Amino acid sequence: MGVYVIAYDVGTTGIKTCIFEIANSIKLVASAVEGYNLYIEENGGAEQNPDELWNAMCTTTYKVIQSSNISSERIQGISFCSQMQGLVLVDRNGEPVRRIMSYMDQRSYHEMRDGIANGIKISGVNIFKLIRSIKITGAVAASVKDPVWKYNWVKCNEPENYKKIYKWLDVKEFLILKCTDQFVMTKDSAFGTMLYDIRDGKNCFSREMCKMLGVDIEHLPDIVNSSDQVGLLTEKAAFKLGLQAGTPVFGGGGDASLIGIGAGASETGDTHIYLGTSGWVSTVVKKRKIDLFSMIASIVGADDCTYNYFAELETAGKCLEWVKDHLALDEINIYLQKVCISDSFESIYKNLYDFMLEEIKNIPAGSHGVIFTPWLHGNRCPFEDSNARGMFFNINLDTGKRDLIHAVIEGICYHLRWQLEAQRKKVNASETIRFVGGGALAPLTCQIISDVLGCKIETVENPQNVGALGAAVIVAVGLGILLNVEEANKMIKLDKTYYPNHDNKLVHDRNYEAFKMLYKNNKSIFHTLNYVE
Repeated sequence: MGVYVIAYDVGTTGIKTCIFEIANSIKLVASAVEGYNLYIEENGGAEQNPDELWNAMCTTTYKVIQSSNISSERIQGISFCSQMQGLVLVDRNGEPVRRIMSYMDQRSYHEMRDGIANGIKISGVNIFKLIRSIKITGAVAASVKDPVWKYNWVKCNEPENYKKIYKWLDVKEFLILKCTDQFVMTKDSAFGTMLYDIRDGKNCFSREMCKMLGVDIEHLPDIVNSSDQVGLLTEKAAFKLGLQAGTPVFGGGGDASLIGIGAGASETGDTHIYLGTSGWVSTVVKKRKIDLFSMIASIVGADDCTYNYFAELETAGKCLEWVKDHLALDEINIYLQKVCISDSFESIYKNLYDFMLEEIKNIPAGSHGVIFTPWLHGNRCPFEDSNARGMFFNINLDTGKRDLIHAVIEGICYHLRWQLEAQRKKVNASETIRFVGGGALAPLTCQIISDVLGCKIETVENPQNVGALGAAVIVAVGLGILLNVEEANKMIKLDKTYYPNHDNKLVHDRNYEAFKMLYKNNKSIFHTLNYVE
């Protein structure tokens, strides 16, 4: 009989809670999902209610315990895979002083400009601060969405809230606090602050970086390893979750750190592509790499021996959610076609993506010349521009909804190709790509990304659960069941393999070149229409 653990995948719009059995393999026993809101504000703000996240965690934990028929006493540990670079500011009692500022929040332009984008510059960053930052942290806070500028935004715009701050946490660290009463931050989250000193023998927040970027170092918590047992479940938290007090809680990691582990792509040179609400291309590297021009950096991973060379697209699957809401099932009741999918609204929600993909399966490669750009909330890589937006290009009188929806999937894949090509300028990304996330559930999407990249694509079983699976691996390492995260690779089963269609790739090569030109040719227009002073 194996060991049972609970893993929480804390996403942008919902949490997935999974029970895994760890033995000779890692088996999913039960899962439950609960959504919460992402509050988008006109000034570029993107916030979440921390109580909504905690309540969703409690609700789903009850559900998986009940549906699995596994008693809470048999749960040997819990951990987290979470969205990263959120800003959760809490007081001495562990209570949030304001709502979470999401990684998508982009209102801190003035704070970033005044903090690092002044004087003599390279790639828009002060050259002296750039050099010093890279030497100390291996990265630079060059994006308006980096949490250090959100912190400074609160300091400048909400002084009363700033006075209440005891500690700065990331999203999963807030949930760890709710579970254990411990104020901690894992190394990968600490790296995401752009204040973490990665130099040999340091493993701490840098006083120099804090001074340079205007941060009170006393606001930063203790740093722990991903596989560390950071505390035990308190009586209060155990009651809320329906678990046993004293259950070990492990540090876990951010999604950028753990999804590659859950994908079975954790060895040096392994490349995976993730398509969920956000999307990215990530390659495991031994040494730090940084590309300031393409906004790609080496992120500290859950394994101390490696980094993840990471390129992010913030609105990937979010674009498909937009399609669902406004093209397929919109506010004026225009559907793809008048059919009854189900009498249950819940079933409609679950099946509508499949329905959309079934409807567009016969649209040819290139979507009859229509191109979509997936920058619905700005973009970070391979160009940083909070003013960039999505568009449909080259529509004609014959263009229909099916063309538009098909073009959205292709546009996401074109952007991921752009990021993969940028990575290959600096590292040897693998020729065979592991493709994971909810997007990997659809064979059509898997084939399109294979055709667009010209690469062999591999998927794994339950690709939508790889974040939680990565967190389960961390518990296994923490409990001593596995020696390291690489040992989990042999326990993760491949599902399907896709090979590129040569004729389709020729069409995509043409459209891809046009796709890249759309940003260059419209950059100034984006600024005119969307810049907020």
